Amino acid sequence: MSDDLHSCDVGLYGLAVMGQNFALNMASHDFKVVVGNRSPSKVSLTVERAKAEGNLPLIGSTSAEDFVGKLKSPRKIILLVMAGKPVDDTIAALSEYLEPGDLIVDGGNEWYPNSIRRAEELEKRGILFMGMGISGGEEGARNGPSLMPGGKKKAYDLMEPILLKCAAQVDDGACTGYIGPIGSGNYVKMIHNGIEYGDMQLIAEVYDCLRRIVGMSNEDMSRQFTKWNLADLSSYLIEITAKILNKTDDVTGKGYVVDYVLDKTGMKGTGRWTVQEAAEQSVAAPTITASLDARYISGRKSERVIASKILTGPTESPNVSKPQIITDLGEALYCAKVCSYAQGLGIIKAASDANEWNVDLSRCAKMWKGGCIIRAKLLDKIQNALKKDPDLPNLMLDPDFARELNEKQMSWRRIVTLCVASGIACPSLSASLSYFDSYRRENLPANLTQAQRDFFGGHTYERIDKEGPFHCAWTKKHKEIGDLASRSAGEQSRL
Repeated sequence: MSDDLHSCDVGLYGLAVMGQNFALNMASHDFKVVVGNRSPSKVSLTVERAKAEGNLPLIGSTSAEDFVGKLKSPRKIILLVMAGKPVDDTIAALSEYLEPGDLIVDGGNEWYPNSIRRAEELEKRGILFMGMGISGGEEGARNGPSLMPGGKKKAYDLMEPILLKCAAQVDDGACTGYIGPIGSGNYVKMIHNGIEYGDMQLIAEVYDCLRRIVGMSNEDMSRQFTKWNLADLSSYLIEITAKILNKTDDVTGKGYVVDYVLDKTGMKGTGRWTVQEAAEQSVAAPTITASLDARYISGRKSERVIASKILTGPTESPNVSKPQIITDLGEALYCAKVCSYAQGLGIIKAASDANEWNVDLSRCAKMWKGGCIIRAKLLDKIQNALKKDPDLPNLMLDPDFARELNEKQMSWRRIVTLCVASGIACPSLSASLSYFDSYRRENLPANLTQAQRDFFGGHTYERIDKEGPFHCAWTKKHKEIGDLASRSAGEQSRL
């Protein structure tokens, strides 16, 4: 393409793996792209890739000024740099050359209050800003990711032609769309990652059962995951699990790669943010929380090595039909996955209500159907359920999901029981079951907990037979506590 100034439709700054691939994606859809990076070598590499992949309309730049100068007005710039201070530094460098009406889109995994702050700061100068979650990894970025943009509607409208073409495509359209005001896009992507944490942990627990309890070989486990991927459990994560389990070690040539991988899981923070937000929004998310805890425990490898020589588990395991265990594992995994999505969507709904974002949960489900890490056949059902009832309090209350959970629950219970009896940890499977059991009960033992709070702290309680706050003089030492209304003023749940 021509190197003429002011010729490019969009700019992408930040050329790590995701940045390079998304730049090439846009160029593949006939958008003229200018790329920039602190390191000139990555600019050159991306330009060379564009030539090698079909002489795509992509050019490089030598500085922030040169980068901005090669864009049509109003300028549209996507940032894919490390979250936090690097984003602020990049915005500062680029905005020096921007004009009112220009747009910056941060495509990183950013803490949503930072996006709100940046939008407010740039608005004073007339510059638009969006936070956009991008999911799909290297492959998705190149061939079509899930894109979750949040910001002013006029900012989205500027980017819409590019996003609709470059996002993953499914039967009912592109896996993108306007989510809501600034912060909402980052938030939905954050929760997507939290659900991803839960899903990965659930699969790991099923793998552990197949390996430790059933005694299956890597080849047999790979075949089983492949079989599951042909039915209701079909998903990207199930698909890659089958491939991972069957991959011969590429270093020694002996055995399988997965058996050489250290059992110590890394993380970049979005799972922790999800759990923090669940607490902030007073939404129970035990499946996701348990998956985060599992990563923390995995990180204490040296302690676990010591503990394995001191602490013991069961000496006998239950004698259960192995075909029955495999069948039960599939149904337990399905039920727990429903719970993980229910929890994630519940957090989004609570935050949307609190911030007046008006996020369409069925649109979130559609965005996640293609391109992203949590894409799954299950999302078709989730999308339909949320379209049918946009005010559904919890995914488990959808008639179709309720029927499936009710029918499959005994398989779920048998697996959790088997794991406990066998000394196999199943934190997310069991947390999901406890979530289901707690949510389905009209009455919980919380009455005793609240009575205890009133006993030691005078926190008051509500009665089932009368309105208003109450306090009991539980013993002769307890005194009157005065105005009960003021004592209970801080007791209201955010639900």
